[in-house]
Amino acid sequence: MAPTSRRAFLTRTILGSSSLLLGSQPSANSLPPPSATSSAPSSVSPKDWETIANIARDFDQCHAMLIFQDGKQVFSEVFRGPAISKLVPIKSVSKTVVAALAGTAIDRGEITSLKATLGELVPKLIPSKADSKVANITIENLLTMQAGLERTSGRNYGVWVNSRNWVSDALSRPMVGEPGNGMLYSTGTSHVMGAVLSSISGKSLLSLARDRLGKPLGIEIPGWTRDPQGRYLGGNEMALTLTAMIRFGEMYLNGGRFNDKQVLSEQWTSQSLVPVTTSVFSGLGYGYGWFIGQSGDTNYAIARGYGGQIIGIVPELKLTFAITSDPTRLARSGGYFGDLRRLIENNIIPVAR
Repeated sequence: MAPTSRRAFLTRTILGSSSLLLGSQPSANSLPPPSATSSAPSSVSPKDWETIANIARDFDQCHAMLIFQDGKQVFSEVFRGPAISKLVPIKSVSKTVVAALAGTAIDRGEITSLKATLGELVPKLIPSKADSKVANITIENLLTMQAGLERTSGRNYGVWVNSRNWVSDALSRPMVGEPGNGMLYSTGTSHVMGAVLSSISGKSLLSLARDRLGKPLGIEIPGWTRDPQGRYLGGNEMALTLTAMIRFGEMYLNGGRFNDKQVLSEQWTSQSLVPVTTSVFSGLGYGYGWFIGQSGDTNYAIARGYGGQIIGIVPELKLTFAITSDPTRLARSGGYFGDLRRLIENNIIPVAR
């Protein structure tokens, strides 16, 4: 996406929802507690929302959908699979959580700049056999999937997770591009970001997630997969409830604020939603852990996970939605994810306008 388009998106994000980004907040009772068990809407859904439900219900991979607008629930239904209150695997939505934790490190001054490099911050994580360019990979390169290293996702994923040291393996892969020069979607890149956060803070990624996101959002974050060195996987296998997914999205929608707590800085949340690069698979823009798309002239951002796990926000419409799907089945841009994208762009966003 061209720089002008990125600036225009940021301007619309800030100005189109200024009441959100300048510190307004939902009421303490605007979101259901994490233990809420009802899968039915809190009030009768408008006919248009029911039309959307009928479309989603026909997707045999789609499990559930929860939609909030103006901080209030407007639709909730479980089509199949676990209840709203159940923890479900969010897959690569975990990468967006890691990006949020990077934001907390920036906000606290633990990372002084997005231009800080691996060589400056965590030289001990860099294996001796790594390409010399690895030391110059920046935090921004990691967050935007532009490390330049051969991908560990897709067909390389199995070999990577069977290696003896996931961080070392990811950083020892050949440089197939220049850092900062094009998106190479890779779970290994996000895992390295998680290892950086753990190294500079002296805390596990789980502790950081619970302390910096779980507590202020009032959500449960259970432990998840760890690598052979005991580091929590920084880009996959986390689990959240649909309510927790909504709360995470609402935090970004409200300029980093949830209820009376400033969880992330307003600057970080707005900056995260500015496209820096573009996915070669979907054509969507990509910021700091968020994919960026458009429905007409309305911008939206989504966190996307394998199988069709989605957290979506539309700042202009004060809209947040979460979708869970079968985590064992593919959801390619030309398949089920494409179906969900059309549902978002052609139905959910137009109805919310």
